[in-house]
Amino acid sequence: MNILVIGSGGREHALCWSLKKSPLIDTLYCAPGNGGIEDVATCVPIKVDDIPAILEFCQSEKIDFVVVGPEVPLVLGLVDALENLGIKSFGPRAGAAVLEGSKGFMKDLCRDYNIPTATYGRFRTADEAKAYLMGQQMPIVIKADGLAAGKGVIIAETLDQAKATVDDIFTGLFGDAGAEIVIEEFMTGEEASFFVLSDGENILPLATAQDHKAVGDGDTGPNTGGMGAYSPAPVMTTEMIALTMDRIIAPTVAAMKDRGVPFTGVLYAGLMITAEGPKLIEYNVRFGDPECQVLCALLKSDLLPALMATATGTLPDISLDWSPDSALTVVMAADGYPGPYEKNTVIGGLDQANELEDVIVFHAGTIRKDNRVFATGGRVLGITATGKTVKQAQEKAYSGVKAIEWPQGFCRSDIGWRAIDRIV
Repeated sequence: MNILVIGSGGREHALCWSLKKSPLIDTLYCAPGNGGIEDVATCVPIKVDDIPAILEFCQSEKIDFVVVGPEVPLVLGLVDALENLGIKSFGPRAGAAVLEGSKGFMKDLCRDYNIPTATYGRFRTADEAKAYLMGQQMPIVIKADGLAAGKGVIIAETLDQAKATVDDIFTGLFGDAGAEIVIEEFMTGEEASFFVLSDGENILPLATAQDHKAVGDGDTGPNTGGMGAYSPAPVMTTEMIALTMDRIIAPTVAAMKDRGVPFTGVLYAGLMITAEGPKLIEYNVRFGDPECQVLCALLKSDLLPALMATATGTLPDISLDWSPDSALTVVMAADGYPGPYEKNTVIGGLDQANELEDVIVFHAGTIRKDNRVFATGGRVLGITATGKTVKQAQEKAYSGVKAIEWPQGFCRSDIGWRAIDRIV
């Protein structure tokens, strides 16, 4: 089979790395790919949102199956366009991708189908939003409704800060994503990531994970796309997984089918584990990054049949074998991220890091030129390791970090601290 993966991040490197092992694949392509993906797939210079070019490539290269990594092409309707050409793909159609494309849509779905989540309001003007804020407790969460590259969420500690945030969003802080905002109560608890595959009706739970969104140690500073992750998540006990499936995931899949937009692909629930049980923070309609890296590191089964089953309605025929070990990813980012940062700095030591036992370096924002690797993005590398425990995986991952020579990069020093604190 000829397989095309769409994307250029660490998530897509992990997917390509995992798919490369499949005996079912003849040729593996990635569009546009990155400096690390080149090692496991043939990269083609097509942007993720250039749907006409993607369709043309699929036809010319006789692509049998497309794996869509990021959210933007899903919301733009890439799966719908591929389906019109008779090409199967992994990911939801545009009508179902709105679960991530509009936070307001997701919140309304939760309201209509009694799915536990934070109380909220939706607003299209600053005056309406500020009037709502007057009756709310602080801190409070303010979100751009649309896609904002994982950065469209601000926690306001005071009323004045909340009002200023509303003004900032409506005056273009997140561009078109902020044409509408959602204001939510601040939930207290521990966050976790829960992933399932769905074929529109049937559900297959995957491994659990936790990520670190804040840029600084101790989960401090502004939110990012993710500074690290680990799997499994200790807070997701067998009981908590059952509650999540029963109260959140199953009702959502049933609701989407009921609305005539069945969800196919991977459904990623960002959860808050509260005293009342799991509550939904938000949905993503693709694998998380860096959670995908730790999931792929622990998956022992062939990934391709599972992804294809979501598109063919055959998910009940699939079972997955997972390693009993733990996995942990440390993200190395460019100095200054999530603010302005320097591009095209040289990264060394990658071969040395990859040679370490149980360590794999997944690339995100990189390119390869003249046998050298250059950093081109904010989050650049995901040093991933496995071990018998989260602590062991953490030690191996940071050994990989030490092997990398990149003066213009940084990482957090405490990825996995929640899981390790539970053991100590």
